[in-house]
Order: sequence, then structure tokens, then C-alpha cells
Amino acid sequence: MLLPSIAARPLSLIAALCLLACGGGGGGDSGSDGGTTPAADLVLSGVAAVGAPLGGARISVVDAKGASVGSAVAHPVEGTYRLTLSTQNPTMPLLLQARGMDASGQPQVLHGTVLTAAATMTAQLTPLSDAAVALALGTDPRPVFAKAAENAALLSGLSKASAAADFLKTLVKTQMTELKITDAAALNLLGDAGFAAVKSNSQDLLIESLRIGLVTNSKGVEQLQLGNKLLINQPAEVLVDLATAKTELSKSADAAPANAISSSLKATTGAAKVLPELSTLDELGAALNKLIAQGASAATFAASELLVGYEGHNGRTLAELSTQLAGYAQKNWQFGRFQLSGCADDVAVTAGCNRVLVAAPISDSSGTTVALFSDAVGLTKPKWLLKGNGKKLEFSLLPVSWLGLEASGALSSVVAPSSNPGLGVQLLLQAQDSAGTALLDKATVQTPGGFSIPLAYCGHRWLCISAAAGATSALASGALSDTLLQPTSLGWLGGADTLRAARYLASYTLAGTAETRNSWLRAELPASVPAASRHPALDGVSVSAPLSASALASGLALNWSSWANANPDLRLSSVRAVIRYSGSSAINDFTPAFPPASSLSLPALSAQAGQTPSAYELWLTAQDGAGRRLVTRYTLQP
Repeated sequence: MLLPSIAARPLSLIAALCLLACGGGGGGDSGSDGGTTPAADLVLSGVAAVGAPLGGARISVVDAKGASVGSAVAHPVEGTYRLTLSTQNPTMPLLLQARGMDASGQPQVLHGTVLTAAATMTAQLTPLSDAAVALALGTDPRPVFAKAAENAALLSGLSKASAAADFLKTLVKTQMTELKITDAAALNLLGDAGFAAVKSNSQDLLIESLRIGLVTNSKGVEQLQLGNKLLINQPAEVLVDLATAKTELSKSADAAPANAISSSLKATTGAAKVLPELSTLDELGAALNKLIAQGASAATFAASELLVGYEGHNGRTLAELSTQLAGYAQKNWQFGRFQLSGCADDVAVTAGCNRVLVAAPISDSSGTTVALFSDAVGLTKPKWLLKGNGKKLEFSLLPVSWLGLEASGALSSVVAPSSNPGLGVQLLLQAQDSAGTALLDKATVQTPGGFSIPLAYCGHRWLCISAAAGATSALASGALSDTLLQPTSLGWLGGADTLRAARYLASYTLAGTAETRNSWLRAELPASVPAASRHPALDGVSVSAPLSASALASGLALNWSSWANANPDLRLSSVRAVIRYSGSSAINDFTPAFPPASSLSLPALSAQAGQTPSAYELWLTAQDGAGRRLVTRYTLQP
């Protein structure tokens, strides 16, 4: 017997059928006894990338109440992730965080958001999604995420993330035009399901072409800084005040926070001659991996078309590069995708960059990063080839803050409290080749203010700052002061010398030929010293368990997991143990494993026979994603 038509059924029956189809009038939770259909799991996926994939990044998700609702680890090579939320009814919007290390070894912490719940959701975690989240929140997302439950009121601002992303696209319109992204409305910076961290993807190249940072300026104002990455001096071109942006975004649905722009430029400049050509850069890595898989020798690499015209890179010769690549082949280590680091040109090139600085992770067959590769590439159409920057020496400038501690972890008693922590600019001018042979014995570095700093050979990789003008030798102490210019103790160093893109000029004679070399300060020296908690610290150090010379002599086991967890945007990059004597120092340098590792066992380091040490020190150096360094010195007990 056929059921009557819907029109002929009683209204009560229709209502009952509707309730059954909808899961019941009062709602049926998954697993209830009501016989209702369980709610579907919510699946979230996407890519963590800074242009190149952020392989192995740790992904965490919180809802709008600050409750943790999921986590995952990104694919070690592709940066993709997929997770099922721990709840089927999260309070929206979601805030995501990715913590990882990029191809150049810099730590990265990126954020993204999902505004509406669905069975399947996509969220990208890139510098552009991070910038959109920062604009919507009106502040740096990192501290907000770290205490998400306490910042639940702030998380409601994520509802403006789409509007923030639309505003962001107006600031990078030059790059979008150069990449032929003609439909800005169709470009989804937050959740493009078709996004992949490959150079053939236009959104990936858009990310690669930009230098994006969240900073607090000298007046204490939190800013989003945007710039064209393919400029030689890496300036910040567009400055956006985050708090003002949030206020303007909240005014109406179509509010564009143009008044938040505090710079004269309203959009970043471009590199029209080179940016579209970078879509084929991944082919260079694939070609190098093919030679590696074939077990190519150093001679084979040297003769390869991939290295034709190689002119050296920061002192690394063609022979040394070929040997390095052959070493990868012997271990079957292969290149990950290249990441743009900047421009290697000395002179600005209109609408482009002749040599592009690149970095790539080197991984073993398990996908684990085992080394980092950096060089410069040039375009010999239709291919990109390794060219090097043509420089015989490395010269770099880094903003540094440092902290002096006693063996117990307390602030040092021999450093004035007003100067601890302290700030400075580190001058790193290469003095030795890879074999440890001296390349030059002295140099001068001219500051932007026109003063010259004398440097002298001190038996180590970098020249040391010399107290004697024209000296050809200096005594390395192993301390940061060997290479550090401090405004508080050097009257020649002024405010203009500590700004981002401040230009320093090195002059020296190498193999009988006089040369000069420019370098630019990568980031502004902060107006206020970072908190002591930002500087690297060891677990387990206390008054009852101080660091001691006897522990160093027996082999010291170091662990910094608590500091690493509290500072996800920093990475411990080096450890130095120094034993001082009258007139000399024994300096021992060690390189920790890449994150997530947070421990290192030092070999036994005893005093030299017949000498009495005057001091024992342990130096820990960390770095952030902008190239700033934070250094801690522990003075060990005798």
C-alpha cells in the first residue's frame, strides 16, 4: 500500500518526519541513546609554508574560547597537514599556529584562521595569513595564542580576518600584477584549497617575493612591515600600525584601514624582470637531486651545466661546492625546495635582481633535515643555475641582545644591572677559509655615521675588533665583545647605525688586491632590551645546582626545552665553552641539532695541563626569524 502524498498527510506526521531528519528536536549528541545520526567529524587541512614548505612544523589549533581542539605535524617535505578536530562543536572562529624552521634555519611561527565550521575546512599557514590575523587582532598573534584562554575576548576580532586579507592584497598589488594574479577577489590568502608550496603556484611566489615582519618600533608601536624581498638592502617599504588597523576594520563591514598605513609608500615595489621567471626555480633542485641519485662525483658536479659560470659564494670555490655536493651524493642526502632569501647584487637593478640568494633544506631518505644549503642563483634562460654571489669573504651585520648570568642562573654580579641585558651590532667579517687558513690580517668597517672600526686577525673564523688602529693581530677572548659594537660603550655608534638597512662598508686587502664590501643591518636594534626570559636558558640550573667547571670537565649535558617551549620563535643555534687563562683562551664551539631537539651533550673539557684557569664561561646563542641574535653568558663556578 502506497503512503499518502505529503499534501494529504497530517501536519503532526510531517513535523515528526522533519524532526527525525534533522536529528530530533532537542539535539542528539554522538553516542546518545536517541538513535540519531552522530555528528560528523570536522577535518582541517592545509599547508604551512614561507614560500618553501615549513616541513615538520608543529600545528596547533584553538577555538574562540582558547580551548585546544587539535594538533598535527606537517609533512617533512611538503609542509601539508591534516587533522580531525577533537570536538564536533568548536566555538568559531579557529586560530591556528605553525611552529617550525625554514630552509635558511630561521625559526618561524605562523598563524591562520578558519571563520566558519564545516565538515572539511582549509587553513593556510603562511606569512600572508599571519599578517592578516595580526591586522584583525590588532597585535602580534604569538602572545595571544600562547595564552589563548586568557585572550578569548581578543579572538573575536578574527571575524575581520577576511577583510584584513582583502586590505593586505592592496598593499602587495605590484607583485600580484607581476605574477598575473588579475582577480584579487578570487585570491584566498586564508584558505585556498588549491595552494601548494611550489614555485609554479602564483600564491607561493607572491609569498616568496615579500619580506613580511611583525615588529615593535622605537616608539613602542606594533607594526606590520612589508617589503620587496628582491631589493639589495631589504628595507621595510610599507608600515601598518596594527592597533589602528583593528580599530578601522571594526567600524563597518567594508572598512579598509588605509589610515593605519604610516609609511609614505602605500604598496610594495616589485621585480617584474625576475619574479615571473622564478616559477621554474624548483627545476634546479630536481636536477641536482638527479645527479645525487646517480652518485655523481665532485668532478661530475664541477662539469655539470648546473654550475656553469659559478663564481664562488662567500669564499666557497667551485671545487669546494662540487665536493660538498658529492658528499651529499655519497650519503644520499637530497635538496628540498629552494626558498628565496634576498638579492645578491651589489648595485640595484631596475625591476629585478640578477643574482637571487636562495636556501634549501638538505634531508635524508626519512625526510629529516640534516643540513642547510645557501648560495645564489642566476638565470641563464630557460634555466636557473648556481652562480654564487661572487664574493671571496662573508660579511654580515646582526642586531644582538645579550644577558650575563651567574652559575646559578641569577643575574651577573659583575655587570651593571642597567646594562644587563645589553644591546649591540655584531660585525662578522670572514678571516679564514673552510680549512682554517687565514685569508687576511686586518680590515676596517665604516659605520653609516662615517666612523671606522679597526679589525684584526685573532686566529678564528671572524676578525676581532681591535683596540689598536692598524694592528694585524688581536687576542680572541671568546666573548661576544670580540665582534660586538655596543652603543653604550662606543661613542662612534649612533642611532642611525642601528636602524634596519643601515649600510656598513668593509675595506681590506685580499691576496694583494684591495677590496670593499657592503652589508646592511638586517633588523632594527630594538628601543628596549628584550626580556631576560627571551634569552636562552638551561633547565635545571639553580643555586642548589649551579654550573661548574668540574661538570664541564666530565662532560656537561645541556637541556633547554623549557626555554624553547616558551619561545617558539627562537632557535638555539650555537653553544660555546670558554676556558680563560692569563693571556689566552681555549674556545670550543658546538652546533646543536635542529629543532625539535633541545639537548646537547658536550665532551669532557678540562683545563690545559700546567695552566691555571682564570674563568670558565658557557655562551648560548639563539636567533629569530628576522636574523636577530639573543645571547646568554653563564659564568661557571671554578
